[in-house]
Amino acid sequence: MSGRHLAFVMTLLCIGGCTTLPSHDPLQVTVAGIEPLQGEGLELRMLAKLRVQNPNDSPIDYRGVYVKIELQGKTFATGVTDVSGTVPAFGESIIELPVTASAMRMAHQVFGLVNSREPPEKLQYSMSGKLSGGGTFGSQRFEASGEFSLMPPEPAETATSI
Repeated sequence: MSGRHLAFVMTLLCIGGCTTLPSHDPLQVTVAGIEPLQGEGLELRMLAKLRVQNPNDSPIDYRGVYVKIELQGKTFATGVTDVSGTVPAFGESIIELPVTASAMRMAHQVFGLVNSREPPEKLQYSMSGKLSGGGTFGSQRFEASGEFSLMPPEPAETATSI
């Protein structure tokens, strides 16, 4: 067998081996809480508490976390930590990491909202990041997005009696 044929067969075996790996569902990550931290200069620092849910039948070990939070498609805050841990199989963990929001970024976003022709009724947000680690699946990336209203809720109708 020539070297080319051997390389081709090895490539096919590697690709075939990857298809036999167990499927892996994405992590579900939400913000469980935010607490203020001491900032420096022109920055706002917060301790973000992320609830990480693992819908898989194997635990996920990590040794570092990164997160980026965007508002209206622009970076609002980022954070990293070198904390290590495990998210259990079919379980969840709270991971705490400091995030930093630049006052300049915040001012730019507020200026953009104020100067827009029609201020938005809702703000779009997204969060992305990764749990860095070893294990079977290596780093685990995650994403979440949504919106929240800037308008006050409409008053509920009240029944009147005659």
